Amino acid sequence: MASVIVAGARTPFGRFGGAFKEVPATTLGAHAIRAALDRSGVKGEDVDYVIMGQVLQAGAGQITARQAAIDAGIPQEVPAITINKVCLSGINAIALADQLIRAGEVEVVVAGGMESMSEAPYLFPKARFGARMGNTEMVDSMIHDGLWSTFTKQHMGASSDEVNKELELSREDQDAWAARSHQRAEKAWHNGVMKDEVVVVALPQKRGEPVRVERDEGVRPGTDLESLSKLPAAFSKDGTITAGNASQISDGAAAVVVMSRERAQKMGIEPLVEIVAHGMSADRYAWLHTVPALALSNALKKAGLDADDLELVEINEAFAAVALNVTRMLALDEERVNVNGGAVALGHPIGASGARLVLTVANELKRRGLRTGAAALCGGGGQGDALIVRRPLQ
Repeated sequence: MASVIVAGARTPFGRFGGAFKEVPATTLGAHAIRAALDRSGVKGEDVDYVIMGQVLQAGAGQITARQAAIDAGIPQEVPAITINKVCLSGINAIALADQLIRAGEVEVVVAGGMESMSEAPYLFPKARFGARMGNTEMVDSMIHDGLWSTFTKQHMGASSDEVNKELELSREDQDAWAARSHQRAEKAWHNGVMKDEVVVVALPQKRGEPVRVERDEGVRPGTDLESLSKLPAAFSKDGTITAGNASQISDGAAAVVVMSRERAQKMGIEPLVEIVAHGMSADRYAWLHTVPALALSNALKKAGLDADDLELVEINEAFAAVALNVTRMLALDEERVNVNGGAVALGHPIGASGARLVLTVANELKRRGLRTGAAALCGGGGQGDALIVRRPLQ
C-alpha cells in the first residue's frame, strides 16, 4: 500500500528571542497542523494518528504532539505520539507515517515537527535533593539537549569545525554557500513562492489587534560573500564556522497530511507527492557532513534510482559545510539543491526542519513541473535520514 502527501504547511520561522519567543512549541505545532488540514480538505475526525517531532521537551508538558493536535481541532479520540531523533525528528515523523500506512495500521496521518528554542528552559539538576554546600550551576536545556554532542562532549559547532579541517572545506566556500542561501530565500519571498508553504500566525495581544507574523525572520536581504567574510570564527580562532555560515537558532513548526493512495482516491484528493523510499544512516559521532549523503544513498538504492535522477534536493544547512559536503559527495548539481535557500537563512527549529524540507521539495516539484526529489538531514550523534518523493503521473 503506497502512501502520499496531499498537503502541508509551516509557520514562519522566528528568530531566537524574536516574534515567537513566548509562544509554546505546541501552539506553533497547532498552527501548522490546522493549516495542513485546511489545505488538504481532510477533517480532523478523518485523522487516524498524529506524529510530531520535538527535541526540547523540558517544561513543555505531557505528550506535546497530543497537545498540538487537540489545539488544532483534532478530536481527543485520535491518538498521538511525540518523537525525538534530534534534527531528524520531523522527517522521521513523516517516514514513520509512511511505514504505518504501508503496514495497513492506519490510513490518514498528520506528521511533522515543532520547536520553540526560545522557550527552552534552564535546568537546575541538583535542586531536587539539595546541593548541600557551595555553588551549583544551572544548565541551558537548549544547548544540553539540542546542540551539545553527548559523545564528543562538545558543542556540535566545535566538533563540526574539526571535521571541516579534515575535509578541507574552506571558509570561502562555506561563506559562498551561506550567501547563496540568503539570496535564494530572499528571492523566493520576493517572488511569492513561499505563500504555498507558509501560513501567517496571528499573535493575540493584551491590547489592540493581533500581531501578524508573515515571514521568516532570519532572512537578511543584501547578504553577500564580502559581508560574511568579515565575521569572526565562532568556535576556535582558526575555525571556519561563523554565525553567518551556520544555521540559525529558531522557533517554528511544519506539518503534512499523509494518506494511503487508495484513501486519497476515495476522498477525491489529488496527491502532492508519493513517498518513494526512506533511508537512514549513522557514522562517527561528529561527522554530520557525511550522514545525509549516506542516508540518501540508502534511499536511492531502495528506490532503484541514481543521484542524477533527483531533480530537486533539500539538504539541511545545519552548517553550510554540511550541505556543501553532501552536494560534493553525491556529485549533485548545485542548481538543484536548496533552491529557495536553507537553514542558514530560513532558520533551523531543530524538531521541525525535517518536515520543512519535505514540504519544500514537494511544493517545488509541483510548482516547477518536475517529478522526483529528495530531502536529507544530519542529526546530533552522527545520524542521517533521507526521504525520496515523486510527483504522480498526470
